[in-house]
Amino acid sequence: MMGALFQEQGATLRIEILEDPAVQDFIGTHAGILDSAFQEERMSDSLRDRLSETDWMFSGYKAFHELNEAFPSLVDESGARKPFDRFLKDVQSIDETYNRNWLRAEYNFAGASAQMAAKWERYAEDGDDYYLQYRTANDGAVRPEHAALHGVTLPQSDTFWDTYYPPNGWNCRCTVVQVRKSKYEQTPHDEAMAKGAAALAKDTKGMFRFNPGKQKSAFPAYNPYTISKCRTCDKSQFRLAANIPSNQLCEACVYLQTNVCGYKDIPTTRGRVREHYSQSPDEKKENRSIAEYLANKYGYYIDLIPKVDSVKGKKNPDSYNHTLGYLQEYKVNKTPTYNALDMALKKGFKQADSLILRLDSEITDGVIVRALKNRFNMYEHAKDIMLIKGEKDVVYTRDTILSADFKIQQEDFK
Repeated sequence: MMGALFQEQGATLRIEILEDPAVQDFIGTHAGILDSAFQEERMSDSLRDRLSETDWMFSGYKAFHELNEAFPSLVDESGARKPFDRFLKDVQSIDETYNRNWLRAEYNFAGASAQMAAKWERYAEDGDDYYLQYRTANDGAVRPEHAALHGVTLPQSDTFWDTYYPPNGWNCRCTVVQVRKSKYEQTPHDEAMAKGAAALAKDTKGMFRFNPGKQKSAFPAYNPYTISKCRTCDKSQFRLAANIPSNQLCEACVYLQTNVCGYKDIPTTRGRVREHYSQSPDEKKENRSIAEYLANKYGYYIDLIPKVDSVKGKKNPDSYNHTLGYLQEYKVNKTPTYNALDMALKKGFKQADSLILRLDSEITDGVIVRALKNRFNMYEHAKDIMLIKGEKDVVYTRDTILSADFKIQQEDFK
Protein backbone atom coordinates (compact mmCIF):
# COMPACT_ATOMS: atom_id res chain seq x y z
CA MET A 1 0.00 0.00 0.00
CA MET A 2 2.87 2.37 0.75
CA GLY A 3 4.19 1.68 -2.74
CA ALA A 4 0.94 3.08 -4.13
CA LEU A 5 1.27 6.12 -1.88
CA PHE A 6 4.83 6.73 -3.12
CA GLN A 7 3.45 7.18 -6.65
CA GLU A 8 1.20 10.06 -5.55
CA GLN A 9 1.95 13.53 -6.92
CA GLY A 10 0.71 16.92 -5.78
CA ALA A 11 0.13 18.65 -2.46
CA THR A 12 -2.92 16.67 -1.31
CA LEU A 13 -3.79 13.00 -1.18
CA ARG A 14 -6.22 12.00 -3.91
CA ILE A 15 -9.39 10.16 -2.87
CA GLU A 16 -8.93 7.98 -5.96
CA ILE A 17 -5.92 6.28 -4.37
CA LEU A 18 -8.49 4.05 -2.65
CA GLU A 19 -9.07 2.43 -6.03
CA ASP A 20 -5.42 1.37 -6.41
CA PRO A 21 -5.14 -2.46 -6.46
CA ALA A 22 -2.57 -2.41 -3.64
CA VAL A 23 -4.89 -0.35 -1.44
CA GLN A 24 -7.86 -2.54 -2.31
CA ASP A 25 -5.79 -5.58 -1.42
CA PHE A 26 -4.93 -4.06 1.96
CA ILE A 27 -8.58 -3.25 2.67
CA GLY A 28 -9.72 -6.72 1.65
CA THR A 29 -7.00 -8.44 3.68
CA HIS A 30 -7.69 -6.31 6.76
CA ALA A 31 -11.44 -6.90 6.47
CA GLY A 32 -10.80 -10.62 6.09
CA ILE A 33 -8.81 -10.64 9.34
CA LEU A 34 -11.68 -8.92 11.15
CA ASP A 35 -14.21 -11.31 9.58
CA SER A 36 -12.19 -14.28 10.81
CA ALA A 37 -12.87 -13.16 14.39
CA PHE A 38 -16.45 -14.44 14.07
CA GLN A 39 -16.04 -17.17 11.48
CA GLU A 40 -17.32 -19.86 13.85
CA GLU A 41 -20.08 -17.75 15.43
CA ARG A 42 -23.61 -19.03 14.77
CA MET A 43 -25.81 -16.39 13.12
CA SER A 44 -28.03 -15.80 10.09
CA ASP A 45 -26.45 -15.25 6.69
CA SER A 46 -27.97 -11.77 6.49
CA LEU A 47 -26.39 -10.73 9.80
CA ARG A 48 -23.03 -12.18 8.80
CA ASP A 49 -23.14 -10.24 5.53
CA ARG A 50 -23.96 -6.99 7.34
CA LEU A 51 -21.13 -7.48 9.84
CA SER A 52 -18.70 -8.26 7.03
CA GLU A 53 -19.82 -5.13 5.19
CA THR A 54 -19.09 -2.95 8.22
CA ASP A 55 -15.71 -4.67 8.65
CA TRP A 56 -14.87 -3.76 5.07
CA MET A 57 -15.94 -0.12 5.44
CA PHE A 58 -14.04 0.15 8.74
CA SER A 59 -10.95 -1.23 6.98
CA GLY A 60 -11.41 1.29 4.18
CA TYR A 61 -11.58 4.20 6.62
CA LYS A 62 -8.50 2.86 8.37
CA ALA A 63 -6.54 2.59 5.11
CA PHE A 64 -7.48 6.17 4.24
CA HIS A 65 -6.33 7.41 7.66
CA GLU A 66 -3.04 5.56 7.45
CA LEU A 67 -2.37 6.92 3.96
CA ASN A 68 -3.18 10.45 5.12
CA GLU A 69 -0.85 10.17 8.08
CA ALA A 70 1.97 8.79 5.92
CA PHE A 71 1.45 11.26 3.04
CA PRO A 72 3.62 14.09 4.51
CA SER A 73 6.53 11.63 4.75
CA LEU A 74 6.89 11.70 0.96
CA VAL A 75 9.02 14.85 1.23
CA ASP A 76 11.91 15.86 3.49
CA GLU A 77 12.36 19.02 5.58
CA SER A 78 13.33 21.06 2.52
CA GLY A 79 10.32 19.90 0.52
CA ALA A 80 12.32 17.58 -1.74
CA ARG A 81 10.84 14.20 -2.55
CA LYS A 82 12.48 11.34 -0.63
CA PRO A 83 13.92 8.20 -2.23
CA PHE A 84 11.61 5.21 -1.81
CA ASP A 85 13.87 3.38 0.68
CA ARG A 86 14.00 6.37 3.01
CA PHE A 87 10.25 6.98 2.67
CA LEU A 88 9.52 3.34 3.51
CA LYS A 89 11.77 3.47 6.56
CA ASP A 90 10.13 6.67 7.79
CA VAL A 91 6.58 5.29 7.54
CA GLN A 92 7.45 1.95 9.15
CA SER A 93 6.42 3.17 12.60
CA ILE A 94 3.07 4.35 11.22
CA ASP A 95 2.44 0.97 9.63
CA GLU A 96 3.39 -0.83 12.84
CA THR A 97 1.06 1.33 14.93
CA TYR A 98 -1.92 0.79 12.63
CA ASN A 99 -1.41 -2.84 11.68
CA ARG A 100 0.20 -4.44 14.70
CA ASN A 101 -0.61 -2.46 17.82
CA TRP A 102 -4.17 -1.47 16.92
CA LEU A 103 -5.18 -4.45 14.81
CA ARG A 104 -5.29 -6.84 17.79
CA ALA A 105 -7.72 -4.61 19.67
CA GLU A 106 -9.82 -4.14 16.52
CA TYR A 107 -9.88 -7.90 15.91
CA ASN A 108 -11.04 -8.54 19.47
CA PHE A 109 -13.70 -5.85 19.21
CA ALA A 110 -15.04 -7.23 15.91
CA GLY A 111 -15.26 -10.68 17.49
CA ALA A 112 -17.00 -9.40 20.61
CA SER A 113 -19.44 -7.29 18.59
CA ALA A 114 -20.30 -10.21 16.33
CA GLN A 115 -20.81 -12.54 19.29
CA MET A 116 -23.14 -10.06 20.95
CA ALA A 117 -24.96 -9.31 17.68
CA ALA A 118 -25.57 -13.05 17.20
CA LYS A 119 -26.91 -13.31 20.75
CA TRP A 120 -29.20 -10.34 20.18
CA GLU A 121 -30.53 -11.99 17.02
CA ARG A 122 -31.31 -15.20 18.93
CA TYR A 123 -32.79 -13.37 21.91
CA ALA A 124 -35.06 -11.37 19.60
CA GLU A 125 -36.89 -14.60 18.75
CA ASP A 126 -38.18 -14.70 22.35
CA GLY A 127 -38.78 -10.97 22.69
CA ASP A 128 -39.64 -10.02 26.26
CA ASP A 129 -40.49 -13.57 27.37
CA TYR A 130 -37.20 -13.46 29.26
CA TYR A 131 -35.15 -10.72 30.88
CA LEU A 132 -31.68 -9.91 29.61
CA GLN A 133 -29.00 -9.66 32.29
CA TYR A 134 -25.66 -7.86 32.01
CA ARG A 135 -22.73 -9.93 33.21
CA THR A 136 -18.99 -9.31 33.41
CA ALA A 137 -16.25 -11.94 33.25
CA ASN A 138 -16.32 -11.68 37.07
CA ASP A 139 -12.57 -11.88 37.60
CA GLY A 140 -9.76 -9.61 38.71
CA ALA A 141 -9.31 -8.10 35.26
CA VAL A 142 -12.82 -6.61 35.06
CA ARG A 143 -12.84 -2.82 34.86
CA PRO A 144 -14.51 -1.31 37.97
CA GLU A 145 -16.79 0.82 35.80
CA HIS A 146 -18.03 -2.30 33.99
CA ALA A 147 -18.37 -4.23 37.24
CA ALA A 148 -21.02 -1.73 38.32
CA LEU A 149 -23.25 -2.99 35.48
CA HIS A 150 -23.00 -6.63 36.54
CA GLY A 151 -26.49 -7.96 37.26
CA VAL A 152 -28.50 -5.20 35.55
CA THR A 153 -31.67 -7.03 34.48
CA LEU A 154 -34.16 -5.65 31.95
CA PRO A 155 -36.46 -6.82 29.14
CA GLN A 156 -34.98 -6.79 25.65
CA SER A 157 -37.29 -3.93 24.63
CA ASP A 158 -35.85 -1.58 27.25
CA THR A 159 -33.94 1.32 25.67
CA PHE A 160 -31.06 0.71 28.09
CA TRP A 161 -29.75 -1.91 25.64
CA ASP A 162 -29.62 0.64 22.80
CA THR A 163 -26.70 2.34 24.53
CA TYR A 164 -25.13 -0.03 27.05
CA TYR A 165 -25.23 -3.40 25.32
CA PRO A 166 -21.71 -4.93 25.22
CA PRO A 167 -18.99 -4.58 24.13
CA ASN A 168 -18.53 -1.33 26.03
CA GLY A 169 -14.87 -0.71 25.20
CA TRP A 170 -11.72 -2.11 23.65
CA ASN A 171 -11.11 -5.70 24.78
CA CYS A 172 -14.38 -5.69 26.73
CA ARG A 173 -15.35 -9.25 27.79
CA CYS A 174 -18.79 -8.43 29.17
CA THR A 175 -21.83 -10.28 27.92
CA VAL A 176 -25.62 -10.48 28.24
CA VAL A 177 -27.61 -13.63 29.00
CA GLN A 178 -31.29 -14.54 29.06
CA VAL A 179 -32.74 -15.19 32.53
CA ARG A 180 -36.17 -16.29 33.74
CA LYS A 181 -38.48 -13.56 34.96
CA SER A 182 -39.56 -15.77 37.83
CA LYS A 183 -36.00 -15.96 39.16
CA TYR A 184 -34.75 -12.35 38.85
CA GLU A 185 -36.20 -8.95 39.61
CA GLN A 186 -36.19 -6.26 36.95
CA THR A 187 -33.78 -3.39 37.56
CA PRO A 188 -35.56 -0.01 37.59
CA HIS A 189 -34.91 1.69 34.24
CA ASP A 190 -33.60 4.96 35.72
CA GLU A 191 -31.24 3.08 38.02
CA ALA A 192 -29.89 1.04 35.11
CA MET A 193 -29.38 4.15 32.97
CA ALA A 194 -27.51 5.89 35.80
CA LYS A 195 -25.22 2.87 36.18
CA GLY A 196 -24.65 2.81 32.44
CA ALA A 197 -23.77 6.50 32.32
CA ALA A 198 -21.32 6.04 35.19
CA ALA A 199 -19.77 2.97 33.58
CA LEU A 200 -19.10 4.79 30.31
CA ALA A 201 -18.24 8.16 31.85
CA LYS A 202 -14.70 7.93 30.44
CA ASP A 203 -16.13 7.35 26.96
CA THR A 204 -16.52 11.10 26.45
CA LYS A 205 -16.84 10.71 22.68
CA GLY A 206 -19.64 8.16 23.05
CA MET A 207 -17.89 5.73 20.73
CA PHE A 208 -18.91 2.59 22.62
CA ARG A 209 -22.56 3.51 23.11
CA PHE A 210 -24.14 1.32 20.47
CA ASN A 211 -25.87 -2.04 20.04
CA PRO A 212 -24.19 -4.25 17.42
CA GLY A 213 -27.23 -6.52 17.29
CA LYS A 214 -29.81 -3.81 16.62
CA GLN A 215 -27.51 -1.88 14.29
CA LYS A 216 -26.12 -5.05 12.67
CA SER A 217 -22.66 -3.54 12.76
CA ALA A 218 -19.30 -4.80 14.02
CA PHE A 219 -18.16 -1.23 14.73
CA PRO A 220 -20.04 1.89 15.78
CA ALA A 221 -20.54 4.57 13.15
CA TYR A 222 -18.27 6.82 15.21
CA ASN A 223 -14.93 5.07 15.65
CA PRO A 224 -11.21 5.99 15.60
CA TYR A 225 -11.29 6.53 11.84
CA THR A 226 -14.53 8.53 11.49
CA ILE A 227 -15.99 11.71 12.96
CA SER A 228 -18.75 12.20 15.54
CA LYS A 229 -21.24 13.36 12.90
CA CYS A 230 -21.05 9.89 11.34
CA ARG A 231 -23.41 8.77 14.13
CA THR A 232 -26.28 10.74 12.61
CA CYS A 233 -25.38 10.34 8.94
CA ASP A 234 -27.65 8.23 6.75
CA LYS A 235 -24.84 6.79 4.64
CA SER A 236 -27.29 5.22 2.19
CA GLN A 237 -28.22 8.77 1.17
CA PHE A 238 -24.74 10.26 1.68
CA ARG A 239 -26.37 13.06 3.64
CA LEU A 240 -23.22 14.15 5.45
CA ALA A 241 -21.24 14.24 2.23
CA ALA A 242 -23.86 16.53 0.74
CA ASN A 243 -23.74 18.85 3.76
CA ILE A 244 -19.94 18.86 4.09
CA PRO A 245 -18.62 18.46 0.54
CA SER A 246 -15.16 19.63 1.56
CA ASN A 247 -14.80 17.02 4.26
CA GLN A 248 -12.26 14.54 2.95
CA LEU A 249 -13.53 11.67 5.10
CA CYS A 250 -17.05 12.10 3.70
CA GLU A 251 -15.67 12.07 0.17
CA ALA A 252 -13.76 8.89 1.00
CA CYS A 253 -16.91 7.32 2.46
CA VAL A 254 -18.89 7.98 -0.73
CA TYR A 255 -15.99 6.77 -2.84
CA LEU A 256 -15.60 3.57 -0.83
CA GLN A 257 -19.28 2.73 -1.11
CA THR A 258 -19.67 3.47 -4.81
CA ASN A 259 -16.35 2.90 -6.56
CA VAL A 260 -13.87 0.76 -4.70
CA CYS A 261 -13.81 -3.01 -4.89
CA GLY A 262 -15.10 -4.48 -1.63
CA TYR A 263 -15.96 -7.81 -3.24
CA LYS A 264 -16.01 -11.32 -1.86
CA ASP A 265 -15.96 -14.45 -4.00
CA ILE A 266 -19.03 -16.69 -4.08
CA PRO A 267 -18.21 -20.40 -4.59
CA THR A 268 -19.03 -21.71 -8.10
CA THR A 269 -18.13 -24.83 -10.08
CA ARG A 270 -17.24 -22.78 -13.17
CA GLY A 271 -16.59 -19.13 -13.97
CA ARG A 272 -16.44 -16.62 -11.14
CA VAL A 273 -18.96 -14.63 -9.10
CA ARG A 274 -17.91 -11.73 -6.86
CA GLU A 275 -20.43 -10.03 -4.60
CA HIS A 276 -19.99 -6.48 -3.35
CA TYR A 277 -20.60 -6.01 0.35
CA SER A 278 -23.10 -3.21 -0.36
CA GLN A 279 -25.30 -5.25 -2.72
CA SER A 280 -28.95 -4.43 -2.05
CA PRO A 281 -29.92 -6.63 0.95
CA ASP A 282 -33.47 -7.00 -0.39
CA GLU A 283 -32.25 -8.71 -3.58
CA LYS A 284 -28.97 -10.28 -2.47
CA LYS A 285 -30.16 -13.89 -2.19
CA GLU A 286 -31.92 -13.96 -5.58
CA ASN A 287 -29.13 -12.06 -7.34
CA ARG A 288 -26.56 -14.48 -5.99
CA SER A 289 -28.65 -17.46 -7.12
CA ILE A 290 -28.99 -16.13 -10.69
CA ALA A 291 -25.29 -15.22 -10.92
CA GLU A 292 -24.27 -18.68 -9.69
CA TYR A 293 -26.54 -20.28 -12.31
CA LEU A 294 -24.97 -18.24 -15.13
CA ALA A 295 -21.40 -18.83 -13.94
CA ASN A 296 -21.87 -22.56 -13.41
CA LYS A 297 -23.59 -23.09 -16.77
CA TYR A 298 -21.66 -20.73 -19.04
CA GLY A 299 -18.43 -20.05 -17.17
CA TYR A 300 -19.20 -16.33 -16.91
CA TYR A 301 -17.19 -13.95 -14.72
CA ILE A 302 -19.80 -11.80 -12.96
CA ASP A 303 -19.62 -8.99 -10.40
CA LEU A 304 -22.71 -8.32 -8.29
CA ILE A 305 -22.09 -4.60 -8.03
CA PRO A 306 -22.71 -1.96 -5.32
CA LYS A 307 -26.06 -0.42 -4.56
CA VAL A 308 -25.73 3.15 -5.85
CA ASP A 309 -29.33 4.20 -6.50
CA SER A 310 -29.06 6.80 -3.74
CA VAL A 311 -26.52 8.69 -5.84
CA LYS A 312 -28.48 11.07 -8.02
CA GLY A 313 -28.31 10.40 -11.74
CA LYS A 314 -26.86 6.91 -11.46
CA LYS A 315 -28.61 3.72 -12.50
CA ASN A 316 -28.45 0.72 -10.24
CA PRO A 317 -28.00 -2.50 -12.25
CA ASP A 318 -27.41 -5.67 -10.28
CA SER A 319 -24.41 -7.03 -12.15
CA TYR A 320 -21.54 -6.53 -14.54
CA ASN A 321 -20.80 -9.51 -16.78
CA HIS A 322 -17.06 -9.31 -17.47
CA THR A 323 -17.27 -12.13 -20.02
CA LEU A 324 -19.94 -10.39 -22.12
CA GLY A 325 -18.69 -6.90 -21.29
CA TYR A 326 -21.89 -5.20 -20.17
CA LEU A 327 -24.22 -4.45 -17.25
CA GLN A 328 -27.27 -6.59 -16.57
CA GLU A 329 -30.27 -6.32 -14.27
CA TYR A 330 -31.75 -9.40 -12.56
CA LYS A 331 -35.46 -9.88 -11.86
CA VAL A 332 -37.63 -12.75 -10.63
CA ASN A 333 -41.30 -13.27 -11.56
CA LYS A 334 -43.20 -15.00 -8.75
CA THR A 335 -46.78 -14.01 -9.60
CA PRO A 336 -48.33 -15.38 -12.84
CA THR A 337 -50.05 -12.17 -13.94
CA TYR A 338 -49.46 -9.64 -16.69
CA ASN A 339 -49.20 -6.74 -14.23
CA ALA A 340 -46.57 -8.47 -12.09
CA LEU A 341 -44.45 -9.34 -15.12
CA ASP A 342 -44.89 -5.90 -16.67
CA MET A 343 -43.75 -4.21 -13.44
CA ALA A 344 -40.64 -6.42 -13.31
CA LEU A 345 -39.79 -5.50 -16.90
CA LYS A 346 -40.43 -1.81 -16.24
CA LYS A 347 -38.15 -1.72 -13.19
CA GLY A 348 -35.54 -3.90 -14.83
CA PHE A 349 -35.08 -1.88 -18.00
CA LYS A 350 -34.84 1.32 -15.97
CA GLN A 351 -31.56 -0.05 -14.61
CA ALA A 352 -29.92 -1.72 -17.62
CA ASP A 353 -30.30 -2.45 -21.34
CA SER A 354 -29.98 -6.20 -20.78
CA LEU A 355 -32.28 -8.10 -18.44
CA ILE A 356 -32.12 -11.56 -16.86
CA LEU A 357 -35.61 -12.71 -15.83
CA ARG A 358 -36.11 -15.89 -13.86
CA LEU A 359 -39.63 -17.31 -14.13
CA ASP A 360 -40.61 -18.79 -10.76
CA SER A 361 -44.33 -18.75 -11.54
CA GLU A 362 -46.62 -20.65 -13.93
CA ILE A 363 -47.17 -17.58 -16.09
CA THR A 364 -48.32 -18.45 -19.61
CA ASP A 365 -46.26 -17.95 -22.75
CA GLY A 366 -48.93 -15.68 -24.23
CA VAL A 367 -48.74 -13.28 -21.28
CA ILE A 368 -44.94 -13.23 -21.50
CA VAL A 369 -45.03 -12.40 -25.23
CA ARG A 370 -47.54 -9.59 -24.70
CA ALA A 371 -45.55 -8.05 -21.83
CA LEU A 372 -42.24 -8.28 -23.71
CA LYS A 373 -43.63 -6.65 -26.84
CA ASN A 374 -45.14 -3.85 -24.78
CA ARG A 375 -41.94 -2.95 -22.92
CA PHE A 376 -39.57 -3.37 -25.88
CA ASN A 377 -41.83 -1.05 -27.89
CA MET A 378 -41.71 1.51 -25.06
CA TYR A 379 -37.97 1.32 -24.34
CA GLU A 380 -35.75 1.89 -27.35
CA HIS A 381 -32.65 1.16 -25.28
CA ALA A 382 -33.83 -2.36 -24.31
CA LYS A 383 -31.37 -4.70 -26.03
CA ASP A 384 -32.16 -8.26 -24.99
CA ILE A 385 -33.60 -10.48 -22.28
CA MET A 386 -32.73 -13.93 -20.96
CA LEU A 387 -35.60 -16.01 -19.59
CA ILE A 388 -34.69 -18.73 -17.10
CA LYS A 389 -36.99 -21.65 -16.32
CA GLY A 390 -35.57 -24.17 -13.90
CA GLU A 391 -32.22 -25.27 -15.32
CA LYS A 392 -32.92 -24.03 -18.86
CA ASP A 393 -32.85 -20.61 -20.46
CA VAL A 394 -33.24 -18.70 -23.71
CA VAL A 395 -32.09 -15.26 -24.91
CA TYR A 396 -34.36 -13.11 -27.07
CA THR A 397 -33.01 -10.02 -28.83
CA ARG A 398 -34.92 -6.83 -29.48
CA ASP A 399 -35.39 -7.65 -33.17
CA THR A 400 -36.77 -11.10 -32.39
CA ILE A 401 -39.26 -9.82 -29.82
CA LEU A 402 -40.56 -7.05 -32.08
CA SER A 403 -40.94 -9.33 -35.09
CA ALA A 404 -44.52 -9.99 -36.22
CA ASP A 405 -44.35 -13.76 -35.69
CA PHE A 406 -42.59 -13.78 -32.30
CA LYS A 407 -43.61 -16.72 -30.14
CA ILE A 408 -42.10 -18.45 -27.15
CA GLN A 409 -41.27 -22.03 -28.04
CA GLN A 410 -40.52 -24.42 -25.19
CA GLU A 411 -37.88 -26.08 -27.36
CA ASP A 412 -36.02 -22.74 -27.39
CA PHE A 413 -35.08 -23.30 -23.75
CA LYS A 414 -31.75 -25.12 -23.57
